[in-house]
Amino acid sequence: MKIVTLLENTACCRDFAQDHGLSLYIETARHKILFDMGPSGDFAANADRLGVDLGAVDLAVLSHGHFDHAGGLGAFLQRNTAAPVCIHAGAFGSFWSESGGQRHYIGVDQALRSCRGRFAETKGVVVIDQELMLFDGVEDGFGAMGASAALKYEKTDGTSVPDDFRHEQNLLITEGDKAVLVAGCAHRGIVNIIRKAEALLGRELTAVVAGFHLFQLAAGDPEADALIARTAAALAPGRTVYYTGHCTGDYAFERLKEVLGDRLCRITGGQGFEI
Repeated sequence: MKIVTLLENTACCRDFAQDHGLSLYIETARHKILFDMGPSGDFAANADRLGVDLGAVDLAVLSHGHFDHAGGLGAFLQRNTAAPVCIHAGAFGSFWSESGGQRHYIGVDQALRSCRGRFAETKGVVVIDQELMLFDGVEDGFGAMGASAALKYEKTDGTSVPDDFRHEQNLLITEGDKAVLVAGCAHRGIVNIIRKAEALLGRELTAVVAGFHLFQLAAGDPEADALIARTAAALAPGRTVYYTGHCTGDYAFERLKEVLGDRLCRITGGQGFEI
């Protein structure tokens, strides 16, 4: 299984665009998959530099309804006129972030609603074929959603409530003896998502490729350090290898690395790896 990071917060060299966002190209025995499209069309320019043919993608997946993963959706629809795009039924909600008393819209471009003929609307557990499965409905038994407290959802009556990220979906890929979980930001908690993935599969994951959404956790904050420590302890058992970046954050990555060692790898724009 081949995975190429088309766009991420970092880049391997100056030849590649970088931005706060994520886009992955995944090649399996049966599929060529685009998972998320970053905040703009830059992922497509990077794909060209890497020799990745977006026109040959046969399935696209949007992990959730935030611009840093969906901003390039329009560019993909122009580049590829056939592949269905799996979008959660709640992904076109009105999503906002709040900081310093200011609100900022962070949702999907509402104009793209007119492209619904290209979308495969998803909800619950969706078995695409013997290789691919999508799932949502992750419960926060681990208590990780506090790391996303600044993100809000606007209700139809104009009031804002904390985003519960029910619009977040995750991809499970099984190929031979390999089982790989791919997630976007893991707002509902990477430990929670892994637990549900393994319950659906009935076995341990080979690898996890995801942002862990811990970047807002600061050094010296006891609650932040406690959450990172609990996360590391929960991920440590077994043999699963973790590939992470984007919203994990340098501080959290280094703390997790102390516990997970070589089983924790950083993804970077313009680079690929095999599982």
